[in-house]
Amino acid sequence: MEHNLESMPLWLSIPFMVMLLIIAVGPLAFPHWWEKNSNKLIVSLILGVPVAIIMIIKGLSHNLIHQIVFDYIPFIVLLGGLFTITGGINIRGDIEAKPTTNIIFLAIGGVLASFMGTTGAAMLLIRPVILTNQERKFKVHTILFFIAIVANAGGILTPLGDPPLFLLYLKGAGFTWFFNLFIEWAFVLISLLVVFFFVDTYFYRKESKEDLELDKSQIEPIKITGKLNFFFLIGVILSVAFLNEQYLHFIHNNHYLGFIREFVIISMAVLSLLLTKKEIRYERNKFTWAPILEVAFLFLGIFITMVPALIYLSQNAQKFGLTEPCHFYYATGALSSFLDNAPTALSFYSLASSEQILGLFPNVIMEAGIPEILLAAISTGAVFFGAMTYIGNGPNFMVKAIAEEFKIKMPSFFGYIFKFSLVVLLPIYILVQILFF
Repeated sequence: MEHNLESMPLWLSIPFMVMLLIIAVGPLAFPHWWEKNSNKLIVSLILGVPVAIIMIIKGLSHNLIHQIVFDYIPFIVLLGGLFTITGGINIRGDIEAKPTTNIIFLAIGGVLASFMGTTGAAMLLIRPVILTNQERKFKVHTILFFIAIVANAGGILTPLGDPPLFLLYLKGAGFTWFFNLFIEWAFVLISLLVVFFFVDTYFYRKESKEDLELDKSQIEPIKITGKLNFFFLIGVILSVAFLNEQYLHFIHNNHYLGFIREFVIISMAVLSLLLTKKEIRYERNKFTWAPILEVAFLFLGIFITMVPALIYLSQNAQKFGLTEPCHFYYATGALSSFLDNAPTALSFYSLASSEQILGLFPNVIMEAGIPEILLAAISTGAVFFGAMTYIGNGPNFMVKAIAEEFKIKMPSFFGYIFKFSLVVLLPIYILVQILFF
């Protein structure tokens, strides 16, 4: 992002902070008003339009256009494509809800999350997990670990996995570079699965014999419908991996030609809509456009209002005292816990790309224009810590809402933090920093 030589005032970042604050507080403070997507769009426009006008007046229209055209549009197209395609896949069934069964579900979800997105994997598997455990009395813990593994940590291996990674990919990180985080991914997933096994075994032994017998008697084999959508999903994966400047050199001459990737993704989504039976998408999966419209409306405001904040971070990097990879890991993680992790990752990437920070890391391996170790710290902090609260990552609230539709009493906002994330997740994330950063 090219910056005007004029110093960016901090006060122009206030709309961005207000935007993130409203996203965090809205669902809790005024839930009925906030649930209407039209109100989210109104908030985005009220905060975003004045910022856009100021950017144009200050001669920073290039920064604004780049942010909307080359970051926001690809971001929404990818999420919309994955949302549409996975919405055409239905998994039904009810098998015996033993700890080993639940671990298999979570492990599969942890792998799928990197290739169909945390939202896609979570929406695909949450209902089968709930139906499998419906005869059990103790099942809240399973949903909590599902949020941590499938809706968050599992998505770190590709740019498809989690929105912050795709934004970093758009900044120049290689599609396959994220496989370098395999050890961190494996460590967190294995640690969570081991802890879950002991917790689920404990609660399984507390179940009444009547409930366990009922569970064994209510067996329905797992059945997958809408399998054609897996081919469309592969099409999206291949388009993100190969339809870029690394393989299509003509994009260097005209960056707008890079939208061939978005054209293919949209084509895959349209084919999914046309060729998937309506019964599968709309009756079994209860598919609606509301979730993706919510993301589109909110992130329109986020991407516009964050432009001054990104410029300010880049111009004032030395004031923040972030000099080590562990600083970036915890700072990104802390903000990702309470703010959306996608803009958080982009903000710290901008900070890491400043001359002041780059000067602290001479003669190191670079990726996407920043030290590789900082990119790893930002990526892991954003993805892993997104599970620390319900509002850290989009799928968290979606999983919670679906669980409550099935009459599962989920912890409150602070109950989730004190009973689960601080006790289970934070110790594991601290170990990640000690071992890798």
